[in-house]
Amino acid sequence: MDFTTSAVIVSWAAIALLALVVSGLVRQVHQLSRAQPHQPGRVGIASGASAPGLDAPGLDGIVSADRTTLLLFLSADCGTCVQVLAEAGAWTARQGGDVAPRVVGLYAGPAPRSGEGAVPVLGDRAELFTAYDIPATPYAVAVDVGGRIARSEPLGSPTALLRLLDDLHPATPRSLP
Repeated sequence: MDFTTSAVIVSWAAIALLALVVSGLVRQVHQLSRAQPHQPGRVGIASGASAPGLDAPGLDGIVSADRTTLLLFLSADCGTCVQVLAEAGAWTARQGGDVAPRVVGLYAGPAPRSGEGAVPVLGDRAELFTAYDIPATPYAVAVDVGGRIARSEPLGSPTALLRLLDDLHPATPRSLP
């Protein structure tokens, strides 16, 4: 047997062994896939649940039974949170009146600014972050007039906040003259 024939036989043997190894790996992946069904976990508090901590100091006068309240969970070192809070303030100022959802900013640590703007800001509310199961910031939780969670979702941008606010308080159509 010459060198070329030997090399071809060894190559085919290596390919056969490689095929057996790959088929074994594929079989193991299939077994693991069947053993653990893929069901993504829910983040945040579930809609329809009773809203916890509404009687907490600072929230007891803000969250009320007369209109929906939007709790914005924010972080002092989050650039998007600053933008979301600014947009919430601008939206609240544009809405005026007592029918639009009330918006409240909440921080786990100290609030970076005082609540002098259109949106009241409360700091040191880590217990609320835990109670509402907040995985990341910015995060919004809408509490309806009955004290139940209407919506709970992460906000990736000020535009996402505006969509949520528009869903909660659709603009009233104006009648034509």
